[in-house]
Amino acid sequence: MKAKADVVVVTGASGGIGRATALAFAQNGSRVALLARGEAGLAGAQREIENVGGRALPIAVDVADADAVERAAARVEQELGPIDVWVNAAMATIFGPVSSLGADEYRRATEVTYLGTVYGTMSALRRMQPRNRGAIVQVGSALAYRAIPLQAPYCGAKYAIRGFTDALRVELMHENSDVQLTMVQLSAFNTPQFNWARSHMPRRAQPVPPIFQPEVAARAIVWAAGHRRRELHVGWPAVKAIWGNKIMPWLADRMLVRSGFSGQLTSEPQPADAPDNLYAPVDYDGGTHGRFDARARSRSLQTEWTVRRPPRTQR
Repeated sequence: MKAKADVVVVTGASGGIGRATALAFAQNGSRVALLARGEAGLAGAQREIENVGGRALPIAVDVADADAVERAAARVEQELGPIDVWVNAAMATIFGPVSSLGADEYRRATEVTYLGTVYGTMSALRRMQPRNRGAIVQVGSALAYRAIPLQAPYCGAKYAIRGFTDALRVELMHENSDVQLTMVQLSAFNTPQFNWARSHMPRRAQPVPPIFQPEVAARAIVWAAGHRRRELHVGWPAVKAIWGNKIMPWLADRMLVRSGFSGQLTSEPQPADAPDNLYAPVDYDGGTHGRFDARARSRSLQTEWTVRRPPRTQR
């Protein structure tokens, strides 16, 4: 991949980690296509990018619609130029025990989080493979290795993304392709999803502490787009969860019985009229940060060390 990504596509770019990532690429001089459903959030992200002198192309699109994603990719190349980097960051989650969720809710969360990543990857590959260059970054989670209670649809989708990505990586290696594929596994982040995600719980949801600011993830994603790493783990909690589950999954089960429920819920009651973005975007600009700024960390020493260590050989 070339040293600087001229054209970058970010899905889920209207808020949270996707929005922080889009801004980080723009600050590095990239032209950025913003893909998301919420027009208010897209407009806010566009303003932020233009305020730092960047160029943004907002496209309202539901990533669960493969044809719409493909049309968006074609428009990006027509208006901005050949796509160098594609970041799949769009997601949807539902808080609640398995028995409380309906079939339609499982389907929708899977279509957005898993199939949205598949569709984005397919559109990126249609353009990158003939040119034999480019980078695709899948925004994953420690929950792709260690599932937790109350988020079964999201965990299942992240596991599926990891399986899909591993299969595709081998196919690209078999073809001797120079298209780069990386998955970034995240810890807990202070994003607006905890304000607008559907919840069946009586109390408001929160990220499992410790919590990091979205900019920590954004810096890691930008770095991953330019370096050949199979995976990048962001935040010591992600490292601990992934490796702890590999070594002693039974212990992780027992720990989550004790803390996996209370750790995801605050003491505040869930408002009856809380926003819900599962099927339609919220009608306001939620920004990049959630409501946990006072508790969120702006640095991850583990990540800073990881990106400085020499990489193992990998195509």
